Amino acid sequence: MTASPPSVLPDERLAAGIARLALRYRGHFSTETIQRLIIDSYDRLTEHARVRTHLVVLAEHLATERLDALAHIEGAPGSGLPRVLFVCSHNAGRSQMAAALLTHRAAGRVVVSSAGTHPGSEVEPVVAQVLPEAGVGLMDAFPKPLTGEVVQAADIVITMGCGDARPVLPGRRCLDWPVTDPEGAPLAVARSIRDESDAHITELLASLPST
Repeated sequence: MTASPPSVLPDERLAAGIARLALRYRGHFSTETIQRLIIDSYDRLTEHARVRTHLVVLAEHLATERLDALAHIEGAPGSGLPRVLFVCSHNAGRSQMAAALLTHRAAGRVVVSSAGTHPGSEVEPVVAQVLPEAGVGLMDAFPKPLTGEVVQAADIVITMGCGDARPVLPGRRCLDWPVTDPEGAPLAVARSIRDESDAHITELLASLPST
């Protein structure tokens, strides 16, 4: 017998997000599944948050990404756009930078995600500074925990300094980009990290099938 989801939400404001996602995924996921994922997303983000003002909104964003990944897993294998997942330790610097660059450069050819094995509390300010210089925006980016749904849905997993915590994924295309961590780096170094990541992305895009 499957256990019922908790009847008490950790934050009552999550109820509105659950209702929105239940409408969005009607006929595909049950309200119980959506409630479980949004509560789990909230709890995971709470573990690393310094400021909790926006946690309800971020939990809904994270739950949406997880539900989309789950929908992909349950669909036909190999269908849809290639899915690329960037993973680093904190999901605050390298992986955020690479994900933003690939999203910009791919122009809809791939679905891009990023996550951290030990997510930080915020995106590195220097990353938010050097990306717009290249015409790339971070939009609503925030450090996200590595979750099973996003990992399983990925066709290509690119690790960037995870060390021994990198996920083991039989059957996936796995790459490791030894890119320097931009945490605390001066602007000149952050720009070189950006350009190095962009060079890797050029190679990656050239290896993907044409659409």
